[in-house]
Amino acid sequence: MKKTNAIRELETHKIEHIVREYEVDEDHLDALSVAIKTNEDITRIFKTLVLLNEKKEMIVACIPGLEKLDLKKLAKISGSKKVEMLPMKDLFSMTGYLRGGCSPIAIKKRHTAFIHNSATDNETILISGGLRGLQIEISPQKLIDYLNLKVADIIE
Repeated sequence: MKKTNAIRELETHKIEHIVREYEVDEDHLDALSVAIKTNEDITRIFKTLVLLNEKKEMIVACIPGLEKLDLKKLAKISGSKKVEMLPMKDLFSMTGYLRGGCSPIAIKKRHTAFIHNSATDNETILISGGLRGLQIEISPQKLIDYLNLKVADIIE
């Protein structure tokens, strides 16, 4: 198994987690495909979205795989006038990760991060391990505490 920055960071800080590998299909990088490949409940798969506010400050949002981010809710809760998705061409330079492998852990640049409140309904959730084909199973509370995530209703 290849170790990513996200996995190294969790190991360095001795944060309990399980790394789950799955076969990657480059045409299907969505959360539902991950749920099927890992044989997991889609409500436990959280995708990581990266956005910019009007000041070009980065905001990270982790939401359940089938849900849609509510940009207005996120803007309001983050104290921004507006937020928009980070252009895909800028994802790697801003985060160090590629589409389909963006983890909320070990992102390169300073940012504010949020997670949808449904995460706390689960004993563990799965987030990207920092590489396509890797998921990290982790306690949502441990993730929240480690990353100082703000828990909020940020979906439509």
